[in-house]
Amino acid sequence: MKGLQSFLLAALLAGGAPVLRADTPRVLVYTRNFTPDGKGFVHDNIAASGAMIRQLAATNGFQVDVSDDPRTFMPETLRQYRALIFSNSNNEAFENDEQREAFKKFIQGGGGFVGIHSASGSERQWPYYWAVLGGKFKRHAPLQKFEITVIDRTHPATRHLGATWPWEDEFYYLDHLNPRIHVLLAGDLTGLKDNAKTNYPGLVFGDCFPVAWCQEFDGGREFYTSLGHKVEHYRDPVFRQHILGGILWVLNRPPGQP
Repeated sequence: MKGLQSFLLAALLAGGAPVLRADTPRVLVYTRNFTPDGKGFVHDNIAASGAMIRQLAATNGFQVDVSDDPRTFMPETLRQYRALIFSNSNNEAFENDEQREAFKKFIQGGGGFVGIHSASGSERQWPYYWAVLGGKFKRHAPLQKFEITVIDRTHPATRHLGATWPWEDEFYYLDHLNPRIHVLLAGDLTGLKDNAKTNYPGLVFGDCFPVAWCQEFDGGREFYTSLGHKVEHYRDPVFRQHILGGILWVLNRPPGQP
């Protein structure tokens, strides 16, 4: 997207934050966590993740709205956004099939999607959402330190990393993986403390399991990272660059254009 790249370069050379233009891309950060019985897990990192994305936007040439209101998912409302960022959403993202259809049409029209951490636990009954995100949450190992192998060191979300990345997080396992995903990061299972890992994932990916990926699916660009459980992650400069790279990659193509 040459226009946005030139705009960001000019702002960088000027030594300050970009001055937002009328055509500056806008993203929606969506955080809904809902179950009818009220027992669904709600992360305490939601406010921190929203604040982080606002801060990234302020210096990287995009605008942000934050909402947990499913009524936002109407075609006329979604037209103003270049991408949707499901940041630690969980369980039921939508109230009805009209909202799901609006989400689907947004993706098919070229809209981007970013999923962070528990976004993989949203819409657990809707296969189209799993395909967009790249998979469906199955379970996670306990919070612990593990090593991440950087599979693709050229992607904007990973090129600031070395060959490996030591990290502490919940190790997420997803199933119903979309075969289209391009794996960016994979966590090392060999030293992971998890009594159930022989059951799943077993040897699906050998001694590792994907923890971040990207894809182009059904008209849109999508990026997902399962990392980001702790509030302090959203202050970590390495993690922040990981998220920023994913967002900027998703924003590379305007909706409706090849």
